[in-house]
Amino acid sequence: MGGFAFAFKGLTVFWGFLILLALGVPVFFAMIGAGVFQLWQIERMAFLGMQVNRVYSGISSFPIMAVPFFILAGEIMNSGMVTRALVDFSRAMLGHIRGGLAHVNIAASVLFAGLSGSAVADTSALGSMLIPAMEKNGYSRKFAAAITAASSVIGPVIPPSGLMVLYAFVMNVDVARMFLGGIVPGLMLAGALMAVTAFMAHRFDFPVANERMAWKQRGQAGLRAFFPLLTPIILLGGILSGYFTPTEAAAVAVAYALLLNIGVKLGHRFGLIDEDGFGLRAFYGILKRTSIQSGVVLLLVGVASGFSQIVAIAGVPAMLTNAMLSVSDNVLVFLLLVNIFLFIVGMVLDAGPAILILGPILAPAATAYGIEPVHFAVMMCLNVTVGLATPPMGLVLFVATSISGARFSEIVRAIIPFLIAEIVVILLVAYIPVLTLGLPWLWDNWGTIVSGIGG
Repeated sequence: MGGFAFAFKGLTVFWGFLILLALGVPVFFAMIGAGVFQLWQIERMAFLGMQVNRVYSGISSFPIMAVPFFILAGEIMNSGMVTRALVDFSRAMLGHIRGGLAHVNIAASVLFAGLSGSAVADTSALGSMLIPAMEKNGYSRKFAAAITAASSVIGPVIPPSGLMVLYAFVMNVDVARMFLGGIVPGLMLAGALMAVTAFMAHRFDFPVANERMAWKQRGQAGLRAFFPLLTPIILLGGILSGYFTPTEAAAVAVAYALLLNIGVKLGHRFGLIDEDGFGLRAFYGILKRTSIQSGVVLLLVGVASGFSQIVAIAGVPAMLTNAMLSVSDNVLVFLLLVNIFLFIVGMVLDAGPAILILGPILAPAATAYGIEPVHFAVMMCLNVTVGLATPPMGLVLFVATSISGARFSEIVRAIIPFLIAEIVVILLVAYIPVLTLGLPWLWDNWGTIVSGIGG
């Protein structure tokens, strides 16, 4: 009974938040209202005055500056000709196989993930290019929109990832180890989607996008995509080698994106390439969109700082841990329950708020079960990210609907096989920790391994 009692009483702050959201209250004010209600319930209203300072201190932080910089870098990459270079490279390598453009869609999402780390940016940038191209190639509009939405969730899993930066900031987890931990799960998502696509391609006779290109043509496409593809290598390499912090890496990403755009404009001016970059007027729009998105995210981060304090004052993490242990002390059962819970939450809550709200509640319970923090962090980010493509409130589904013109209900039906594949990946990541912790362990022990081989 302890677990059921906690679900209704201990999680008052969570149910209050969902009720306010259902009433149409904006996320920022819903979090404030749910927090105040929790303080009132536990008779700790004296702590209310501290929340204003907590909101400010939550924003006034050097690590969280990485978020607006990553948003700006993604907007710059999205607005230039970088996206087309990635699509052309993917098409040169995969366009000749059956269901080629569907595979290109997935591969381009993997490459784009290393630039923006945003599922919405992925859906918008790649969808506007690939959905019309797929439809012209013989795919149904609903399928093209579904594969675009399903593959876009790879973006926040493969580094750099703004979502992982948020989790690392809120829960004080090493963001570099999280970035490393997200690489294999992100590639597994791509592999699972490609496996489903290959099965459907042979069953429904999907078209081939183009003839097999010569290696010279593939090399030319790779050369055009070479410098954009260096972005994640520069960022992750700089962070892991200690040359710069994750926040400084985000600033480097912005500078590198601007240099790429300048290079494209100079190449176009001297007739070296056909594509042109963006100008000052477009850059103003980029800065405007970045400011709006950053303002929303930082306000949520600030109020989440106060929210997490209220959760701690109410003793919610300890109550959750006790409730879960009363159900079962088996870590496998705990992981199953958490994944089911996160999947349901992902249907109605965006990834960012889900991390900010549930991270302080679930992570301490995971620690009590002996789960490594980076493993749980990546698993949670993966789960809420897939929620972006899960009906009824999946954000990328609405973006795909807007871009494609297909009905929302049609896209939902078409995306189900891909969602099943992504759920399988989530469970594999949850129950096989080495998939997440393998690369961080290799990095931590690289010197020992090399010296052992040399000896």
